Amino acid sequence: MPKKDYYEVLGLERSASQEEIKKAYRKLARRYHPDMNPGDKESENRFKEVKEAYDALVDPDKRAHYDQFGHMEQGFGGFGNGFGGGGSQQGFGGFEDIFESFFSGGGAFSRRRSAGPQRGADLRYDLEITLEQAAFGLETKLKIPRTETCSACDGSGAQAGTRPETCSACGGSGQQQVVRNTSFGRFINVQTCEGCRGEGKIIKEPCRECTGKGQVHRERKIDVKIPAGVDTGSKLRVAGEGESGRRNGPPGDLYVVIHVKPHKIFKREGNDLILDFPISFAQAVVGAEVMVPVIDGKKVKFRIPEGTQPGTAFRLKGKGIPHLRGLGRGDQHIVVKVKVPERLSAKQRQALRDFARVMGEELPEEKGFMDKVKDALGGNK
Repeated sequence: MPKKDYYEVLGLERSASQEEIKKAYRKLARRYHPDMNPGDKESENRFKEVKEAYDALVDPDKRAHYDQFGHMEQGFGGFGNGFGGGGSQQGFGGFEDIFESFFSGGGAFSRRRSAGPQRGADLRYDLEITLEQAAFGLETKLKIPRTETCSACDGSGAQAGTRPETCSACGGSGQQQVVRNTSFGRFINVQTCEGCRGEGKIIKEPCRECTGKGQVHRERKIDVKIPAGVDTGSKLRVAGEGESGRRNGPPGDLYVVIHVKPHKIFKREGNDLILDFPISFAQAVVGAEVMVPVIDGKKVKFRIPEGTQPGTAFRLKGKGIPHLRGLGRGDQHIVVKVKVPERLSAKQRQALRDFARVMGEELPEEKGFMDKVKDALGGNK
């Protein structure tokens, strides 16, 4: 079977630069490498094809010969077969470039672990507050359990008067290279150093305070100011109050998550407050001046107009929740609930009958005790 054009195999123009050749090879090698496609014969053959094309084009002399004469049956100077018995397998040619991509810089197959400074973890604290506190803010102290840098050893983990020593196994990098030769070439794997467990340092005399960890657990009181206008789900970031960093790394942050408790009489909708306000039937009919509670803890005077219908909403402007980021406040909405008396005196009942009669309504006459007895005995038919 005739071989494909090497430029076509790599998806390149014949004018491609050396960098473009390497880039195309890395991309295709990752895709078709046998380790990525175990048992897939087609991918293995495709990988061999890609490797052969790369070997031919990455070397300027070989590329010039290929551009002039095309494919050679047996190849020359190490290219042609590339993967077969007559081809060269000198460290797999430029395949080290692939492993640099696989095992460094946080690639998908990386096991690297930085031995340098590491930022501390962030912490979360769930704080429950009242609606009044959410409306007007508060200053409080929070008890936060966290890890802090050990003051006895200043985070080094070594007993006072001593210091950690550089790991001889990894030279302080915290990593070791493991080389493995296979039929596909030379594989280089980078893994955590077993001697220092990735720290890059060996502590021979651990600090008694932190037992060599460089960190201790403490509970710290932190002053926090909750701004006016927060709501359930609001997050407050307190910079630098999280877990301490490792190896002189910066600390993490503390995030305070707000939860507002339900209120007895107010319901919150955004920055507005809703108040169900009960009034009597007489107040709804003839109107009344009432005292309405507001979130400030006071009461304000409000006029219920004559003929107010049940469910009517009135607005108290600027009596709601302050805006979290900006000036002003929301409004308070008063929703009228007309109370219907459950029991009436004879005088009240007669007054309502008289009222109904004036309004042109006919109410059934109320039966006396004897009439009710006769009904029960079937006497009134």
